[in-house]
Amino acid sequence: MERWLALELASTVRHDGDGGVADDLASVEGVTRWVEAQAESLSGQVRIRELSVDEALRSEIVALRQAVRALFARAVSPAPPSPADARRLMPVEEGLAYLNSVAARESVVPQLDWPSDGAPAVRLVSAEGDPAVRLLAALARAAVDFLSGPHRDRLRACSAPRCVRYFVKSHGRQEWCKPSCGNRARAARHYQRQRQATDGGPAAS
Repeated sequence: MERWLALELASTVRHDGDGGVADDLASVEGVTRWVEAQAESLSGQVRIRELSVDEALRSEIVALRQAVRALFARAVSPAPPSPADARRLMPVEEGLAYLNSVAARESVVPQLDWPSDGAPAVRLVSAEGDPAVRLLAALARAAVDFLSGPHRDRLRACSAPRCVRYFVKSHGRQEWCKPSCGNRARAARHYQRQRQATDGGPAAS
């Protein structure tokens, strides 16, 4: 299954299984675990072994997530956004400005690569030594790439009861982020139909 780093960041806000919302980035330890889990997606961009997560970095990643989720809400409009933060989204223009400013923090320079047995080619090399800056910029660039690419048109907010995830629609009739959400949504609809039938039945004598 294809993974998108921007979607992984947005999905650190999730249903906790008990009717509430959990935040995987609520602590420095949580951020550390999440970053380590993204090692493959960040390969070549961030030296994770050199990264030390502190409260300042955690706060910046959370702010970046707020910006991404505000822009995700714009992307799925006029459909409703995720209910996790629908009432307290960062203003879109603020989210856009913040995302672009974070993406610009890392300077990259072109380097000519010309192997003895091949044609010359250019590659971009980071001029930034701080792994925290490189991490934030990589996350922001991933969101820029996602929101400017073809997957944005298939982005949806899961409509299943209690789910707060965004997902990329993989086929035409997909309404939910995963099968368990579909099962829960169908059960809720069945319950609602039964309740309406009961409420609309003849009054007891």
